[in-house]
Amino acid sequence: MTKPPLGSTMRLVRPAPNVLGFYDGRIDGVRIWSDEPNWLDDGAYTLGICTYAIVDGSQALVYDTHISLTHARFIRRTLEDMGVTSIRVVLSHWHDDHIAGNEVFEDCEIIANRLTASALERGRAEIEGGSPPIKPLVLPNRLFENSLSLTVGAIHVELRQVEIHSHDGTVLLMPDAGLLLAGDTLEDSITYVSEPERLSEHLTDLERMAGWQFDRILPNHGSLQAIEAGGYDRSFITATEAYVRKLLSCRQDPDLAKQDLKTFGADIFATTAVEYFAPYEAVHRQNVGAVVAAKGQ
Repeated sequence: MTKPPLGSTMRLVRPAPNVLGFYDGRIDGVRIWSDEPNWLDDGAYTLGICTYAIVDGSQALVYDTHISLTHARFIRRTLEDMGVTSIRVVLSHWHDDHIAGNEVFEDCEIIANRLTASALERGRAEIEGGSPPIKPLVLPNRLFENSLSLTVGAIHVELRQVEIHSHDGTVLLMPDAGLLLAGDTLEDSITYVSEPERLSEHLTDLERMAGWQFDRILPNHGSLQAIEAGGYDRSFITATEAYVRKLLSCRQDPDLAKQDLKTFGADIFATTAVEYFAPYEAVHRQNVGAVVAAKGQ
């Protein structure tokens, strides 16, 4: 496979007013870290990853610090070149591909919910010793519980804690723009199951999130074209719920559990809320295995 230098395939997009997207990956036949299994390529780059910044005047709020220090430096340099002098960071959750660039922003306020901070503390040795390593791991320095209201210049932002994908999710709502920055709570093609024993709770919070007021959704993992065009509509949530419910059915239906993603998700992809992307076949196989193994837990 082709292996270009870190950051060389990054694309800057503008999916909404005052919002920048820093997109990398989802390039056929390309990996950027190693041909061996690793979190950067397999969990992020191959699937496509976008982190975001909300900018108004001299202020910016960065939502996740991307997959490497090189990527994070690109984000910071882009913002500073625009005249930004005050940067804050929000972490969507504790997974490696969302916190790998924290060191570049260690002189900034780094905001996370308390569960994210605890998960990073517990996972520090594994994170710093991973492939690739994130060392030193820079921890958040401002914590919140449940929700937090912020302003970026004149833009009102709400951070809301959810349990979807991971137990420590933080999504970012821009009420005036009708926009939700969803982190990994929603993912195109399918959600990545990291805590299979908690899927029922994840469904509960997906339903809760569906009750909020917004029109468009920007995920961290999705199609470049969809993100660049302004994001996904609310049917993204319905498609995610449908996939999770079908996954749970695999515990009682061995034949369903054997289906490849294209077959398993045919009715979901037919809605056009999300689209089939072949690298998610591996994610689906892992999801099914994890959900079936967690039966009864």
